Amino acid sequence: MSNAIPMIEARGLGKMFTLHNQGGIRLPVLDAVDFTASAGECLVLAGPSGAGKSTLLRCLYGNYLATEGSIRVRNGEEWVELVGAPEQRILALRREVIGYVSQFLRVIPRVSALDVVAEPLRQAGVDADEARQRAGAMLARLNVPQRLWGLAPATFSGGEQQRVNIARGFIARHPILLLDEPTASLDADNRNVVIALIREALAEGRCLLGIFHDAEVRDAVATRTLALKPASAASLAALEELEQ
Repeated sequence: MSNAIPMIEARGLGKMFTLHNQGGIRLPVLDAVDFTASAGECLVLAGPSGAGKSTLLRCLYGNYLATEGSIRVRNGEEWVELVGAPEQRILALRREVIGYVSQFLRVIPRVSALDVVAEPLRQAGVDADEARQRAGAMLARLNVPQRLWGLAPATFSGGEQQRVNIARGFIARHPILLLDEPTASLDADNRNVVIALIREALAEGRCLLGIFHDAEVRDAVATRTLALKPASAASLAALEELEQ
């Protein structure tokens, strides 16, 4: 990967939480994390539960503000410092550069699955009909029955919701894609579809960072691993609760 284009650079990254409902305990989660992730690479975050893997993804997406250090994201020919960036800049990066497949689907109630998946394309300026057509093709690829496309995904099973989540995350083809346990609720056939989507994204030169507890999926997609150290034993339970 030495000739690949760097897409994310983290230097000295730290994250401290203050747990006000537990007597103001200050919980260090990430400490001096350094890495570079490049185009065409799937960097897998490794480490036991409580090591801060999901926290790191949320820092990279701008959901959490890092306590210290730097996160630089490539936007075309420009590097953007994510730590301390204005909210509007972070929102623009999410539209144009950074996609995110979380563990849980969070959407507006009563919006159809088709429109949930099409929304990132609409935000990017794609015509409504084309966006819905492409959303349907992605849902079909992930084996979401067409009879469900017009329904709100809040009524779906966990596996169906996760497939809608994956479709939404992959459809806009962001240069950077963050994946938090994308296959946790999926059967073998749909796990294979996700593996294929990840490999296609890598072939297109996109940069992926992910958490995969499924060893088969992890081994199939990882190009490199970033090991994170767990929090102290005394803080581990609080961190696991925080990351839910």
